[in-house]
Amino acid sequence: MEIDNKTEGSNSVPDILFESNELLVVNKPPGLLTHADGKNNEYTLADWLLEKCSKCVGVGEEMRTPEGVILPRPGIVHRLDRDTSGVLLIAKTQPIYLYLKRQFQDRKVCKEYRAFAYGSFVRKRGVLDAPLGRSGVSMTKRAAGKEARGELREARTDYTVLDEKGSYSYLALFPHTGRTHQIRAHLSGIRHPIVQDMTYATDRISGNIDPVLGFSRSALHAYRIHLRLPGGEEVSYEAPLPEDFVQALARFEQL
Repeated sequence: MEIDNKTEGSNSVPDILFESNELLVVNKPPGLLTHADGKNNEYTLADWLLEKCSKCVGVGEEMRTPEGVILPRPGIVHRLDRDTSGVLLIAKTQPIYLYLKRQFQDRKVCKEYRAFAYGSFVRKRGVLDAPLGRSGVSMTKRAAGKEARGELREARTDYTVLDEKGSYSYLALFPHTGRTHQIRAHLSGIRHPIVQDMTYATDRISGNIDPVLGFSRSALHAYRIHLRLPGGEEVSYEAPLPEDFVQALARFEQL
């Protein structure tokens, strides 16, 4: 193992789920940006990688802001929103980065998320197949279907209701595409936004903490990822449910 994860367990750095000479798999905590956005100077997963993973330096593709500022994204193949926790793949060499990038582009990587959403679903299993575009309300917000503006991009999310109690549903979600805010926008589009989502559930939120389940952030977790490695081996990596999900499930069972 190259990385000495001395700060493991901290809520500001990821836990290592797997590491090889080519690949690093981490469990990103909620509240941590995947990489800088050019708007602030807060600590990010990319900063952690630059400190802890020397092989990741120079791997992948940098991002340039509209102002021309170059932001490093060492080995980062895909990203999670700030409030979303869960499994992330990090490439430690350029060949594995390009391979993984192609796997995502060809939709050969299978992802499973867990989430709590508001309301009871009529259909307990279904497909959300609606293109995503910009929202007419905010430039940073996405909208699905008829509410979408600008360039529309194909987006599909399968869902299964694992359980429902009161005015809450616990879901497994399987995005086939990787659009920005895809799961959040799709669920909002069918009037079942994610619990405590400060962007898409503003009409459901009554304070900084959900009074029933206790979430202080958007209740979305990247639970599992499945893919084929270059040698042909099929592997799955799973990020354990974070503590706020564990506590929410206990509260959920009492409803």
